[in-house]
Amino acid sequence: MPDNVLVAFDGSPLSERALTYAIENFPDATITSLYVINPIDSVIDVEAGGIPVAKDWYDDARERATSIHTVATDLAATHDIDLNTVTEVGKPARAILEYVDDHGIDQIVLGSHGRSGIDRTLLGSVAERVTRRARIPVTVIA
Repeated sequence: MPDNVLVAFDGSPLSERALTYAIENFPDATITSLYVINPIDSVIDVEAGGIPVAKDWYDDARERATSIHTVATDLAATHDIDLNTVTEVGKPARAILEYVDDHGIDQIVLGSHGRSGIDRTLLGSVAERVTRRARIPVTVIA
């Protein structure tokens, strides 16, 4: 059984299932929920909303991260689990893998598709990249 489990959590239904899976299957592990702020999303937002959106994108992304962490923490609390929450900035797959390498994670759990964007069209390119490049076991929840 793993000691340190990382769940990639973006607030989507599949990420909620991934967190529930981790809680139920690794009850003795330390579980960390990781949300990645992807700067590429700001480009899409700016294209849609113009310069005023560009000024506030990072603050808005941090607020969104806080809301997503609240969802994860509340879900864990329903199972009487204390959850570590972390926010990173960068390309999601890279940020996940760097966090894993830097923090002694020995199991990754993530949904097959994220919340939005072009990454949803494939297996979920984040899930695909993490699965291919991780040096530890990865569980993908579909």
